[in-house]
Amino acid sequence: MPMHKTIGEISKRMAGIDIAILSTHTEGGQIANRPMSNNGDVEYDGTSYYFTYEQARTVTDIEANPKVALGFTGEGGIFSDAIYVAVEGTAELIRDKAVFKAHWTSDLDRWFDKGVDTPNIVLIKIKANRITYWDGKDEGEVRV
Repeated sequence: MPMHKTIGEISKRMAGIDIAILSTHTEGGQIANRPMSNNGDVEYDGTSYYFTYEQARTVTDIEANPKVALGFTGEGGIFSDAIYVAVEGTAELIRDKAVFKAHWTSDLDRWFDKGVDTPNIVLIKIKANRITYWDGKDEGEVRV
């Protein structure tokens, strides 16, 4: 019987991963993927936060269907000690500047030049329902 890692163990392995691939369902039933800044300095607890603009297709997709997926890949190649993490979750759109401030990092200023006061920004909150990982020869699910 395989041993399952804890969310803390997975979080440590995910530290430093800067980009996640966010997948949403489109109006036409397709799946759309896009890179999102993951802010690898944040300790992962099963909930992720990403900023985007109100007019982004991502927002429209989530409003129509909040079921999303995230993909993370750690350093290394396929036969190294890299970690791969797949998250299935539910997205929520947040438009509250107080919440923006709680999740803001200075790295975001590159894309949002007025910080939390940038017009038309939205925070995407993704709560994991299922987390699957591949870590070397070890694979399994994290209970959330």
